[in-house]
Amino acid sequence: MEKNPHDDTSPVHVPLGHIVANEKWRGSQLAQEMQGKIKLIFEDGLTPDFYLSNRCCVLYVTEADLVAGNGYRKRLVRVRNSSNLQGIVVVEKTRMSEQYFPALQKFTVLDLGMVLLPVASQMEASCLIIQLVQEQTKEPSKNPLLRKKRALLLSEPSLLRTVQQIPGVGKVKAPLLLQKFPSIQQLSNASIWELEQVVGQAVAKQIHAFFTQPR
Repeated sequence: MEKNPHDDTSPVHVPLGHIVANEKWRGSQLAQEMQGKIKLIFEDGLTPDFYLSNRCCVLYVTEADLVAGNGYRKRLVRVRNSSNLQGIVVVEKTRMSEQYFPALQKFTVLDLGMVLLPVASQMEASCLIIQLVQEQTKEPSKNPLLRKKRALLLSEPSLLRTVQQIPGVGKVKAPLLLQKFPSIQQLSNASIWELEQVVGQAVAKQIHAFFTQPR
């Protein structure tokens, strides 16, 4: 499928239940892990790596990208400056790339204000991206809670990032917590019992300790 040589952050038509992927990912482990779970359409010349919807995309920063230097930053800035796109940055945080992660985190979250989601492998990334695209394809008009949850996931990067860093929470439980406790203040004031209803007893205790114990 040919792509016009105009601004490659322009909206891309993404059929329902599909992901439009940069051609460079064809045959990759990441794409192979997605096959059979979601339909992939490959296109040349995309700045983002994956379009989850017409307006939401994923920029994937590999271990090699991190180790190689700051070359990835240009792509992030291009998407961040585009009025057409909401970008989510997924990064491979491995033993080899861990030392470079803090600089990426500062640049992505503090400087650009984008959502940053670390993964340990392309297999984990495939599960995360599928989860994100499923969130995009739900019909929020039928359930206002889903609309709120999606807005929190994509529009409140600093809030989501903070909640994800609480011990025991991570990428899956953070949106669930924010759906129930839509602010850090509400989350920090929640009782263990209230937290248990969302994440279970063990994680509830970890969250409660995170907010109540001096660090």
